[in-house]
Amino acid sequence: MKKIYILALAAFGFAFTANAQLLEDDMEDYLEGPLASQSTVWRAWSGVDGGPDDGSIVTDFASSGVNSLLIDDSGVIDQLLIIPGAPTTGTYIVEFKLYIPAGKSFYINMQAALTPEGDPWEQALMGGNVYFNCDGSTPGTGGVTGVIDCTTFDFDFTFPEDEFFTVENIYDLDAQTWGMRINGTEQFTGQVFEFGDQVFEGLTAINFFSASDNNEGYVDDILITEATLGAEDFNENLFSVHPNPVVNILNINSKATVNSVVVYDLLGKIVVNTAPNTISPSVDMSSLASGTYLVNVTIGDASKTIKVIK
Repeated sequence: MKKIYILALAAFGFAFTANAQLLEDDMEDYLEGPLASQSTVWRAWSGVDGGPDDGSIVTDFASSGVNSLLIDDSGVIDQLLIIPGAPTTGTYIVEFKLYIPAGKSFYINMQAALTPEGDPWEQALMGGNVYFNCDGSTPGTGGVTGVIDCTTFDFDFTFPEDEFFTVENIYDLDAQTWGMRINGTEQFTGQVFEFGDQVFEGLTAINFFSASDNNEGYVDDILITEATLGAEDFNENLFSVHPNPVVNILNINSKATVNSVVVYDLLGKIVVNTAPNTISPSVDMSSLASGTYLVNVTIGDASKTIKVIK
């Protein structure tokens, strides 16, 4: 059943120790037919419930239960999933199940500014256009691009057809970059929030658009969470880091021996793993690309993760 609330969840990936849940929607609260009038978190681009751009609840396919949201091949369906609170800082994971029939296409984007309720949505695309089999001739492959069409991609990815798979979009609102996982496997990371002259105002919506007459996708089991870090009763006076932002070398000032330092990117991939076993060690981050990293420091039986910008 649909739930909108905030609570602590189990661990996510490697670097995140808890998630705060914003929204869960398994699509089972709705009747078949147009969606927007049945929900406070879904709306049509036009703002008109039941209009031609409003997606439909169907029972053709479902990841759980019997319902899913169909984004069809009409070329006009333009459905928005509104992110509760339109957050402006932190790291958020937008997860959903997606079924794309063999040879069909699909499209999404992220919206970075909020339109008043009831008004036609104003274009606020950032983070790029995300195409699954854009031209209909590349089944099982897709890409994300900062241009208006799919003539060129910044990153490529692969996806399964004829089955539900899990899409996780991980948005770092502080660094204004994002990445994607499909069925738990990283497809890309570091895509910037940039499109034309749009200014980032908040993570406001995910746009599901019928981008072509080959479009057909079924969306189910939405989950939106904020990735948070666990303190684990760590005594913050035990260490500090500098400089932050770091250029090449991250210095850890500690009162006790640092047993391990593990650096993760925002998708949970380990990029540095060292066991200095010394007081106040230094960590070489010169080989890492610019971006945001999570640095886990372990001293004795305690550990803490902090965010570091490079």
